[in-house]
Amino acid sequence: QVQLVESGGGSVQPGGSLRLSCVASKNIDRVYAMAWYRQAPGKQREWVATSTSRGTTNYADSVKGRFTISRGNAQNTVYLQMNSLKPEDTALYYCNTVQGGVGYWGQGTQVTVSS
Repeated sequence: QVQLVESGGGSVQPGGSLRLSCVASKNIDRVYAMAWYRQAPGKQREWVATSTSRGTTNYADSVKGRFTISRGNAQNTVYLQMNSLKPEDTALYYCNTVQGGVGYWGQGTQVTVSS
């Protein structure tokens, strides 16, 4: 069992930045990928970014060049640095990891981008 807790969301103006954090209840060995997803009101949850077990990162086209996913020095944290935020980035952001075929999710942290 892994519990994930996201934080760092908030309200910002377009062009602003936020840094989301996800803390796991136990160390997440780097053999496991960690990812961020988001869900906007009335829309399906969509993938945002992944930090893979090989140390590479992948991004959805909609956030490429603006968002950066990184793993903390402690093996139970993952971050999402979000720059140049747009109104369409408004969503509930979730942290995710899959271990032993079981997907784990946090409760989400709200990001609202508006002027």
